Amino acid sequence: MDAAATTTPAVLILLGPPGAGKGTQARMLEDQFGLVQLSTGDLLREAVAAGTEAGLAAKAVMEAGELVSDEIVIAILRDRMAQPDCAKGVILDGFPRTTVQAEALDGLLASAGQKISAAISLEVQDAEMVIRISGRYTCAGCGEGYHDQFKQPAEEGKCDKCGHTEFKRRADDNAETVASRLAAYHAQTAPLIDYYRTQGVLKGIDAMGQIDDIAIDLQGLVREVMN
Repeated sequence: MDAAATTTPAVLILLGPPGAGKGTQARMLEDQFGLVQLSTGDLLREAVAAGTEAGLAAKAVMEAGELVSDEIVIAILRDRMAQPDCAKGVILDGFPRTTVQAEALDGLLASAGQKISAAISLEVQDAEMVIRISGRYTCAGCGEGYHDQFKQPAEEGKCDKCGHTEFKRRADDNAETVASRLAAYHAQTAPLIDYYRTQGVLKGIDAMGQIDDIAIDLQGLVREVMN
């Protein structure tokens, strides 16, 4: 029984609003544990480019200007998780977003003899997130990231990395838009939090500290789950 359990691929779900650091932490988990980060957007693009059956179905829907159905997304996810590089497990980023999708994912996993290892919520403070995201900007030359409060160039108006003097901000990185995105996230995700709490797989991580400190806590949690 124990030997079989150790060979079952881990399935981790990262929950958290925009700017919580899901992508950064997922990449670090990939390196640490040999897992594969699966983002819905990337999966759709890859499936369309590969011309798979599900990818062609998704392409037709997107070209018609419609939203890709949960059934198509699940089919694409099933195909991707069956590939050899996912043997140790996957990190799902951006899916599921609703309890209906969560139930469909449970069905997919059950058919493969798998289940959710942990749904990890990166917990943040909304007011601080508004400051964190709305203050971001990047060098227009090399893409180096800066922040109005937390990381300004050593020499004002000049990139530390490449010396470029032009910077840019994302149009949606303003306080009003960020607050709206956070509210939408909470409204959409609250039922999902409850869903995984009821299943007993919900874990919480304080994601307001330093990236490396968050990574240590997160990796410790994942290590426990995978063992």
